[in-house]
Parts: sequence; C-alpha cells; structure tokens
Amino acid sequence: MQRLTIDFIISLDGYGAAEGWPGWWGLEGPEYLGWLEGLPEKDHPILMGATTYRLMSAFAASETEGVESLDDVPKYVFSSTLKEPLTWPNSTLVREGAVDFVRKLKETSDRPLRTIGSLSLCRSLLTAGLADRYRVVIFPVITGATGQERIFDGYPDVRLDLIEARTFDDRSQLLEYIPTVLDGPPGA
Repeated sequence: MQRLTIDFIISLDGYGAAEGWPGWWGLEGPEYLGWLEGLPEKDHPILMGATTYRLMSAFAASETEGVESLDDVPKYVFSSTLKEPLTWPNSTLVREGAVDFVRKLKETSDRPLRTIGSLSLCRSLLTAGLADRYRVVIFPVITGATGQERIFDGYPDVRLDLIEARTFDDRSQLLEYIPTVLDGPPGA
C-alpha cells in the first residue's frame, strides 16, 4: 500500500493564507525553494479539492514560478462543481467520495500520494486514517488580523510523532510527523 503525505504551509498562528500577503508570506528563501525543487516526491500524484485546483491551475496558466513543474504530475481533483475537461494537464476529475477513492488509490498506485492545500479533503483523509505522514512548514509570521483558512479547525484529536525537523533560511520550520487519530484526549 502506498503512503499518503498531507502537506501544509502555515503561519505560526495556523493560517494557510492571509489577506494582502504574498505567497509564502514573502519568506520563501533559497533554502526552502531548493528543498521544494529537490523533493523526491515532487512527481508523486497530487490529491486536491476544487478550490485548490482553481487556484493552482490559474497559477500554472500564468506560469507562476514553481507551479509549472506540476504540469506533468498526475493530479486527482475531488469536486462536484467542476466540469470536464479540466484544463490543467494530467488532471483527473473525481466525483466519487474521496475517502473510498483514496483508499483504493493507495492500493493501486505505483507511487506514493500527496496533497496540496485542500483543507477539508485533508481533514477527511486524516480522520479516515488514510494519512501516513503529516508535514507542515511553519513560516515565522502571525496573521491574526488578516489570516484566512485556519488549517486545524474541525480536526479530531491527533497525536503526532515527530520524524523530521528542519530549519530553512534561518526562519521557516519544517516538521514532519506520523499522525495517529485519537478517540479523545489520552486517559479520558
């Protein structure tokens, strides 16, 4: 069975984006971008929802740095609102339930899987016990006044066992965990 890695970039206060801030909060730096470029899983199939697809495919169409490299990567897009054909190359529209589809895909894929954005999709995959890795890059900003897309709202309780930690450009922190969904607080 293939591994599924859930990936997020967040502000220190847990937001995935913020009004008026540039991508990566303007703090992407050469070490971080080099790490992204060198990821062994950069060609692994990507799972995403419709909102993330709309955003990322627009970035790809405008040739935003770093996004055009995803053109050749298989992408599975979970949506009941998007229409075929999808315009971003190598994108497959999936209308069936994400949990069942991903469970089957983990068994049949020839490569590990990963997510990009897609808060509710990631939450449902984690809750269903399908996430094998949970990777977060924390950017050193607090966006309390302008933050959008709180990452962890609606999550179950999850124990995270740290397997990797790294600092990029003397500011951003990568934390990678093995997640275990809990029925409630330990000892309750």
